[in-house]
Formats: sequence, C-alpha cells, structure tokens
Amino acid sequence: MAFDYYSSGAWDEVTLRDNRAAFERIKLLPRMLVDVSKRDLKVNILGESLQLPILIAPMAFQCLAHNSGEVATAKAAASTGAGMILSTMSTKSIEEVAASSNNSLRWFQLYIHKDKGLTRALVERAFAAGYKALCLTVDAPLLGQRERDKRNQFVLPTGLHLANLTSMSGLDIPHEQGESGLFAYFAQQLNPAVTWQDLEWLQSLSPLPLVIKGILRADDAVNAVKCGAKAIIVSNHGGRQLDSAIASIEALPDIVAAVNNTAAVLVDGGIRRGVDILKAIAYGANAVLIGRPILWGLALNGEAGVTHVIELLRAEFDLAMALSGCTCIQDIESSLIR
Repeated sequence: MAFDYYSSGAWDEVTLRDNRAAFERIKLLPRMLVDVSKRDLKVNILGESLQLPILIAPMAFQCLAHNSGEVATAKAAASTGAGMILSTMSTKSIEEVAASSNNSLRWFQLYIHKDKGLTRALVERAFAAGYKALCLTVDAPLLGQRERDKRNQFVLPTGLHLANLTSMSGLDIPHEQGESGLFAYFAQQLNPAVTWQDLEWLQSLSPLPLVIKGILRADDAVNAVKCGAKAIIVSNHGGRQLDSAIASIEALPDIVAAVNNTAAVLVDGGIRRGVDILKAIAYGANAVLIGRPILWGLALNGEAGVTHVIELLRAEFDLAMALSGCTCIQDIESSLIR
C-alpha cells in the first residue's frame, strides 16, 4: 500500500510516464575547450542561498517510508545545502521539523481548507517556526483518482497521523477501511472553491513570500505574479492529478518567457539524474524540486539515505556542468539544449 501510494499516478499514469520521457527527449549541445577546473553550483532563491539548485518537494506521510519521516528528510537537506518544502499533510509537525534543521531553507506547503481558521493557524505556526515562504498548491481542488490507492483502500497505518492537524482540530486521515481514506479527507476538508481572489487573503496572514505550485499554463503564471506570487513551481503534481496533463518540463519554457524574470521559476516531475537538472536550468528554471527519489532514499536508510540521493544528484549535476562547458549556474542557458 505504501509503495503504491508513493509511486502511483492518476488514471492510466500517462503523465507520470511522460514526465520522465520528456526529459529523455531533450538533447544537449555541449561547449568544448572551456576551463571547467572549478565549478560553482550555488544558487539564490528568494534571497536565500542554496549550495545546489535542489529543493525537496512537499510530500505527505513520509513516516510511511521511515519512522523518522520528515525530520530525517529535513536534516539531510540541511546537511547537503539543499532546500526543503514541508507538506501540510506531514507525519512530523511544523515545529518538530523546524527544530531539527535550524538555519536551512524551509518552505511550508499549504492547502486552503474549508475552515479558514485552520488555514490561518497553519500559516501563523509556519511563520513562528521560521519557515521562509508559503507554497500554495493550486492543482488539487479535488484529489486525482489514483487507482492503485483505490484498489488498496489507502489508509494511514495505526500510529501515524497528520501531525500538523490532529493537535489543532482532530482532523486526520480515516484509519478505517474504505475506498480511500485520502480521498475522503480531501473531499471533507479541502476547499474546491478557492480562486485567485483568495490569494490576497492568504498573503494578509503573514509577511512570508507566496510561492504558487501546480502551474502549467503561461497565463496562469502571469496571473500568479499579478496576485503577488514571488515564485512559480511548474508542476503536474508528479502525474497524480489530471492524467494526460503536459509534462512539467515541456510546460516550463512558455512559463519562463511569460514571467520574464518577475518571479523565480522552479520545476518538478521526472527529475532522476543530474543531467535532468542541467536541462531544466537550461530551459530557464532557477532550481528544481526532487520528489520520489528522496522517498526511496528515506525508505532505504533514513537521513543517510536521503543524504546519499542528494549527493548522487550533486555529483552528477557537477559532472554534467563540466562536460557541457559550464562553470556556474549562469553559464547554463538555452543554447545548450535542442
């Protein structure tokens, strides 16, 4: 059940597969005879420095993979110089994750609940705990149908809870067998009536910059910036929402052009190698989000497993830069790709 929850996509999983295939279709045109004896992988995102252009994507229920869950992931991100986005639906609390990884880049991913008081409380807790931005997921007004979860009647095992919510309101994923406890939670608690007009209210709750995650269209990206977003995450939710949606990397160039440097642009979905990071940055991304590979490392060996995955990606990205004739992030530009 846990493996299928992490690995599955919506319906026929067309988008899930295409996220990966789209990266493989991109070809590189490397530069030669460049002095690449020294490389600098550092990047600045919303005023915060990262040692490499990687943030860990917001992913729910990480204690399904390892009993340290999001705390192990946060520690690994901090030790490697990567960023992390904590899911609202985490199995370790906002405060516990913050305490485990002081002075690292952490954003808090948010869904707007039907209970606006609950949403307000989550924002206030994230701000108080030192998170650097609010990351609003906008591509899930309803939960995509993940048929593997439906067949498995996905529920959280006894002992695991929505750590950010149970202490506040008694909300939790149902533990009883049924079609899908996750589907039931979304239907009961998350607000499908959210529109662009709600972003002003959300931003009034704290001074944290707003990041919008789940954008695939250029006009939506422009609207997000007009509504105050400081960063856009180009994403199809890992192929878990609308099946047959465009691959994230294929949506990226039009969004970068439309935003035109008025906001940071990040991308997720299908990134499995350091060369994929190079391709995303060449298409105009400021950084990437890594999802499922982090969960596999976490499941294998907790914090050390996540650290190993990030270090593999760092080494591969560093080598891809050198072999492409790039000494820093700014050297990675559109002439490198076809």
